[in-house]
Amino acid sequence: MLKLRVKSFPINLKNYSRLRHFILGKINSDEGHHDATSFGGYVQKRFKKNQNLSSLFTPLPVKSNPDDINVGVELTGSLNKNDLLKILNKFYQRKEIKALSMESGLDTYVQHQAYIGFRKFCLESEALPTDLHVILSDILQGAGHVDDIFPYYLRHAKQMFPHLECMDDLKKISDLREPANWYPSARAMTRRIIFHAGPTNSGKTYHALERFLTAKSGVYCGPLKLLATEVHKKANDYGTPCDLVTGEERKFAHGPDNPSNHVACTVEMTSVNNSYEVAVIDEIQMVRDNARGWAWTRALLGVMAEEIHVCGEEGAVELIKSIMTTTGEDVEVRKYKRLTKLELEESAVVSLDRIQPGDCIVCFSKNDVYSVSRGIEARGIEVAVIYGGLPPGTKLAQAQKFNDPESSCKVLVATDAIGMGLNLSIRRVIFYSLIKPLMNNKGEKEMDLIPVSQALQIAGRAGRYNTQFETGYVTTFKSEDLPTLKNILSQTPEEIVQAGLHPTAEQIELYAYHLPGSTLSNLMDIFVTLSTVDDSLYFMCNIEDFKFLAEMIQHVPLPLRARYVFCCAPINRKMPFVCSLFLKFARQYSKNQPLTFDWLCRNIGWPISPPKTILDLIHLEAVFDVLDLYLWLSYRFSDLFPDCDLVRDIQFELDSIIQQGVFQLTRLLRNSETRVSSGTGEDIQDEFNMKNVKQRYLRDDNDIYDGKDEGDGDDGRRGVGKGRLTERLLSQGLLTPNMLKELRQEWTQQGRNKMAGLSETPQREDRRGKRGRKPKH
Repeated sequence: MLKLRVKSFPINLKNYSRLRHFILGKINSDEGHHDATSFGGYVQKRFKKNQNLSSLFTPLPVKSNPDDINVGVELTGSLNKNDLLKILNKFYQRKEIKALSMESGLDTYVQHQAYIGFRKFCLESEALPTDLHVILSDILQGAGHVDDIFPYYLRHAKQMFPHLECMDDLKKISDLREPANWYPSARAMTRRIIFHAGPTNSGKTYHALERFLTAKSGVYCGPLKLLATEVHKKANDYGTPCDLVTGEERKFAHGPDNPSNHVACTVEMTSVNNSYEVAVIDEIQMVRDNARGWAWTRALLGVMAEEIHVCGEEGAVELIKSIMTTTGEDVEVRKYKRLTKLELEESAVVSLDRIQPGDCIVCFSKNDVYSVSRGIEARGIEVAVIYGGLPPGTKLAQAQKFNDPESSCKVLVATDAIGMGLNLSIRRVIFYSLIKPLMNNKGEKEMDLIPVSQALQIAGRAGRYNTQFETGYVTTFKSEDLPTLKNILSQTPEEIVQAGLHPTAEQIELYAYHLPGSTLSNLMDIFVTLSTVDDSLYFMCNIEDFKFLAEMIQHVPLPLRARYVFCCAPINRKMPFVCSLFLKFARQYSKNQPLTFDWLCRNIGWPISPPKTILDLIHLEAVFDVLDLYLWLSYRFSDLFPDCDLVRDIQFELDSIIQQGVFQLTRLLRNSETRVSSGTGEDIQDEFNMKNVKQRYLRDDNDIYDGKDEGDGDDGRRGVGKGRLTERLLSQGLLTPNMLKELRQEWTQQGRNKMAGLSETPQREDRRGKRGRKPKH
């Protein structure tokens, strides 16, 4: 039986029955609660390692009402606090009480926290509940036993920890074993699933789009804004009116009041409420993505279309078949072969002097992009540059410059951002390195060998069908990498075994109803810990980015649904400028004050000056992301983000400024030499992470001098940058050689300062300054 705590209820009470019916009725086809172990290992509980479940629940303070008449005192007199403390301690020390508590669902952690709260409540409350006061008085007078306290202790524990009364409901809400049942409208349809499987440049998406263009109605679901925009343009050029829907943009062929029958959208924006004749879900292998995989799962299970054309790697076929078995739908597989030849060269490039027209050098760090492009242009060769942080317009402009046969630009330097979303006329793909930063299941960055599927996708960009290069070539820059690349490309893509899931806003709202004292980040942790998924088909997507944003705005007073939406914003948490504006957006929204164009311009420093250095360029990219964030929020909170048209205008202007900066990349690098010791540019993440890395160094025993002389320099530390922490930070990409060099220089100077008799290091001076000490001039 659910108890309604109306005073602390964080969502609209009228919606509760609807939400509860939706979650408990639609998600759980079975009425009763099943323990995960009853499925013979087929379903596993997703508990975090070494995670005490109860420690995730925030204890609520229980206070007496000071306005209550102290009936207990009138009936039995006042209680002696010293004697009361003795009987409370005696009560908690009894083994029988601990056993009873365990049987009532109170583990060791909850017992301890509940007792501390209960003891404080009894000793400090001016007016105890009458029944509790009478029982305590009887025990003090010898007319009762300490065990008689247990019902009141248990009552107090359930007030402190509401989950004790609703754990079954929480488990039902987070039961994700049958996500197909979340979409009853799609289940009511007879859908035909066609899987177009093949490698890059095999024409699989082309055939799916042919059906999309000729259908009476259709939806294209793509992984990138660039791909959705390309399909939108292609459809309208073909004569099929098509709208565009992305997180930050809406375009209507016939105006907003007359939507078209066709729509091209990013996969997160896929409607599961509109009916279509044909749906195309592109790059279906992205269901395995740790961050975004849930969006492909949702589109696949929920889109209401008579025909669903799924395009992607052959490694996803068996997973899609298995998922469709749970919906009672068959999958027709159409396999495609590459349309052009792709050959692995026998030798590596080794030197930039051997770069040829039509080459694309693929790097896995922005710093490498900068240094390689500068090295090539130093040889008198014009270069186009593409990496993930660039605005879409700049990427397209660079791609067009490279693709244009009349252009003098014949070489492209890019990151793996070219893997999808851009049509490029590449003769040869050169892997500058085979090591790239990858995100593990915990959301942590690790340096590892590029996966087979990504290597094949990037290499497959060479020799595109219907371009001047009918045969594609692939090689490495370093000779030692060539055998490894040959081995990678000889393999088939890894089989995809699981699709991603993510908690919905409705599920989290129900959690908040039952656990009113928990933060949004805490609710997500509890949900993931309690969630039950069918591990043979699904996994829980990483929620670290979501939690990061939730914790950033936790102190900002927002309704739960608005807070959830803010935390879904697609921003790079490694960009401090973007994060600071995100926080300002949330604060302004919480005050119910519109974020006007003038307000935005003041906060981003508009008008913007053209970039003079690489850091200037990176800052402009961050400003562009802030404008994207504004547009993204404007489609969710249109009343308080009213000036999206003006913002889009200055974003277009900023895109042009960034384009000019990229065209003059070598000049920006040259200007940066006085500011960056390596002369090759510096990622803004270095500045963002430097302070944290320093502190981790200072705290880590493995990298701090332990008093033994090991032939160190005069900085007073043993081999700065040579310990296990250094290796770990370098492997995770949190420390770059550039940052390491600066750290060594700084500590060398600190050592010299100490030898000169200076009493305080710069760090201590900074800390004292922060506490209000007036700095010396």
